[in-house]
Amino acid sequence: MNNQETISQLEMLKLKGMAQCFKAIEEMSAANRPSLEMTIAKMVEAENQYRNQKRTEMYLKTSKLRYNTVLEDVFCSDERNFTKDQLVQIADCSFINRAENILITGKTGCGKSYLACAIGRQACILGHRVEYFSMGKFIERIALAKVDGTLLKVINHIERNDMIIFDDFGL
Repeated sequence: MNNQETISQLEMLKLKGMAQCFKAIEEMSAANRPSLEMTIAKMVEAENQYRNQKRTEMYLKTSKLRYNTVLEDVFCSDERNFTKDQLVQIADCSFINRAENILITGKTGCGKSYLACAIGRQACILGHRVEYFSMGKFIERIALAKVDGTLLKVINHIERNDMIIFDDFGL
């Protein structure tokens, strides 16, 4: 079996990370190629990273976050009543595993939605399913589901998420 057939079979087996790594190793000069054990280890690591990346991309796409932001962009200050220490506590998303809720309150335009989307993005990166709803659209979706008889399906869809963000809750 030649190397091109090996790459084709890896892709056919949906091992695209391994196939990319194999191509990269194949292009190295013979003197620079790693040992067999190191090659296999690199290919397994590449496949794992590839799958994690694809999962994260899918979670981010299905989350429908309003803002494309990261926690590093969140501005912390005393006037906002939000400190870097509080941000660090939230950043590991351990509150999700403990089934705790976070309620973000503040004046209009202070960045509540921005912060919620940054937390949601971090949760997706850490492997949690997230979904973002504005309250108006959420209530409309529930009302329509009641009318057309798909309420159970909608509820089951929402329950699959590890984190749900309700924005503009108090309006």
